Amino acid sequence: MTFSFSLARRTVAQAALALCALGAVGAAQAQSTHWPTKPIRVVVGFAPGGSTDVMARIVSQSLSESLGQSVVIDNKPGASGNIAASEVIRAPGDGYTFLIAPTSVETANPSLFKSSILPSRDLMPVGGVGKTQMYLVAKPQLDVKDTRDLVAMAKAQPGKLSYASAGAGTPPHLACELFKLATGIDVAHVPYRGAAPALQDVMAGQADFVCDPGIAFPHIRTNKVKLLGVVSAKRSPFFPDVPTVGEQGFKDADLDIWFGMWAPNHTPADVIERMNKALAKALALPTTKTRYADLGAEPVPLSTTEFKALLSTEGKRLSTLIKEQKIIVD
Repeated sequence: MTFSFSLARRTVAQAALALCALGAVGAAQAQSTHWPTKPIRVVVGFAPGGSTDVMARIVSQSLSESLGQSVVIDNKPGASGNIAASEVIRAPGDGYTFLIAPTSVETANPSLFKSSILPSRDLMPVGGVGKTQMYLVAKPQLDVKDTRDLVAMAKAQPGKLSYASAGAGTPPHLACELFKLATGIDVAHVPYRGAAPALQDVMAGQADFVCDPGIAFPHIRTNKVKLLGVVSAKRSPFFPDVPTVGEQGFKDADLDIWFGMWAPNHTPADVIERMNKALAKALALPTTKTRYADLGAEPVPLSTTEFKALLSTEGKRLSTLIKEQKIIVD
C-alpha cells in the first residue's frame, strides 16, 4: 500500500507540473497573440550618430507605425556591441526587447573577445536591417589609379606601405586583412579609434590606404582621396563605374558590413515573424532608401531563414580569418 500511495502521489505531482507547463505555454501564446501591448525597446550597441544607431532610428519610426506601439532606442555602446548583446541576452523573451547591431557581433566578436556570451547560442535572429559596402581608398599623393597599381606598388616595396583601420577586429580591419590574403601583399596595419580618424589620416597622407565603410564619399567626389575599387562582390550603386576588387583580378577580397536584429531566446515564433515582416515593410519605403543612402548604406530585407544563413556563412569565414591572421583585440 505504501508503494502504491507513493506512486500515486508522484503521478499526481507530475500531472500537475505538466498542466502548469501547458498553462505557461498557453499564457505565452495568448500574450504573443495580442503583441505588442506596450512600448518596445531596441538596444543599439553603438553611440548615437553612428551608422548602426541611425539605421535603428530610421526603421524604428516605421516599426512604431506598423506595430501600433512606440519603439524606443536604448544606446549601450562598448566592446564592439558585446555590452548591448549582453543586455538583450539577459532580457526576458517576451517580445519587448530587441538588439540591432552589425552581424560581426555574432560572426567575429566570439573569436576576438574573451567573453562568456555567444550570440549564436544566446540570441534569436530576427532579420536583416541593411548593409554597407566597403571601399578601397588611397591617399591623394599615392601614385596609383586602381587596385592593380596598389598591389604592384606594395609587392615592389614589401612592408613599406601601411593601411589604416577603424580599430583591431572591426569590419574595415578584417576587410583589409582579406585583401592582404587575396593579393599576397605585405603591408603594415595602423589601427585607429574609429573609421573617421582612420580616413582623416589617409587624407593627410599619414597612412597609404584604408578599407572605408562609406564615410569617404564626399572626399572621393572632391578628389581628396582616391577610390581604387569596391571591396564587395558587387559594384556600388553609389559608384557604378568603379570595378570591384574581384573584377580587377583579386578574388575573395570582398566583405560587406551587414546589420541585423536579434531577440532574446524563447521569444515566441509568431512575434519573430511579425517583427520580421514589419522590418521588411520599413526597409521597402522610398524614404528609408533615401535616408540610408545618406549613410552610404542600402536597406536589404532578409527573412529570418536568410539572415540565419548569412550569419552562418560569415561566421565561418571570419572566425577562420581571425585565427589564421592571429588577429587580437587589445
